[in-house]
Amino acid sequence: MDNCIFCKIVRGEIPSKKVYEDANVFAFHDIHPAAPVHFMLVPKQHIDSLADVEDSHRNLLGEMMLLVPRLAKEQGCTDGFRTVINTGSVGGQEVYHLHVHIMGGGKRLPGMIPHPR
Repeated sequence: MDNCIFCKIVRGEIPSKKVYEDANVFAFHDIHPAAPVHFMLVPKQHIDSLADVEDSHRNLLGEMMLLVPRLAKEQGCTDGFRTVINTGSVGGQEVYHLHVHIMGGGKRLPGMIPHPR
């Protein structure tokens, strides 16, 4: 997707503070963090949202979920973390490229985290 901001970040066209990269996924810090640690994990393959995943994405999704706790711990979330996948407009998705928010660090996160604007 030529105009997708996350695709541009993955391709290096937009700078980001990279957390992790391999052949299939890219992780980077959120530019508007809602917690002391807040980064996103995205597939390099453009998938609009979690609602659009198919059986062919099974291995990719498994790889992503296995990476989440490892990366969270490496970023300092030693006492827990939160994962959020916003899906569709009602679910609060703003960028239509599947992404997992990983948040933690510091004290206990509130029940709901409002999007900082």
